[in-house]
Amino acid sequence: MTNKKSILCYGDSLTWGWIPVEEGAPTCRYPYEQRWTGVMGGLLGSDFHVIEEGLSARTTSLDDPTDPRLNGSSYLPSALASHLPLDLVIIMLGTNDTKAFFHRSAFEIANGVSKLIGQVISCAGGVGTSYSAPKVLLVAPPPLGKLKHIWFQGTFEGGLEKTLELPKYYAALADFMNIEFLNAGDFITTDGVDGIHFTVENNAALGKVIMEKVKMIFS
Repeated sequence: MTNKKSILCYGDSLTWGWIPVEEGAPTCRYPYEQRWTGVMGGLLGSDFHVIEEGLSARTTSLDDPTDPRLNGSSYLPSALASHLPLDLVIIMLGTNDTKAFFHRSAFEIANGVSKLIGQVISCAGGVGTSYSAPKVLLVAPPPLGKLKHIWFQGTFEGGLEKTLELPKYYAALADFMNIEFLNAGDFITTDGVDGIHFTVENNAALGKVIMEKVKMIFS
């Protein structure tokens, strides 16, 4: 009997499974088997354990003035310690950092991701344990699409241009920190009716692509 590989997926609404709706919000969540994490887990099979840590509107390392729960770097250390031992952490964040009121450049967003990566590679030990740090896969989220709702248009003003730049800086960061990288925008778009989130088909395609990347990492 082999030990299962544990994978922590750390992200925002794209990982949580937000169902896009024309009115923007409120919404519900795709069933597990339709979320990209569930698709990936199903394809990887019983030798892998997939842990979801998705929170809608989560940032990389910023305090959101509308909700104190959303700073990704504030919660990640606890999530890591809670779920150890881990073999791999997949990080897909950055879209929410492009919101207009954050005034953050694409490079500054990548720098925010670097804080998360540092938290992962230095998480060895946990609380009262001696586990080693997991591998890291950084995924650049696909660029924003055509935003339909006027509130989203204002919230993400200038965001499209930033999301188009993210893969360049994320790839450079991954190379600099010697971790794995995947650009989701090479394989999918944000085809949901709101221009931000995924369709069932987007989720299925991304889950398959990341599954293949995970198998390569552990091969």
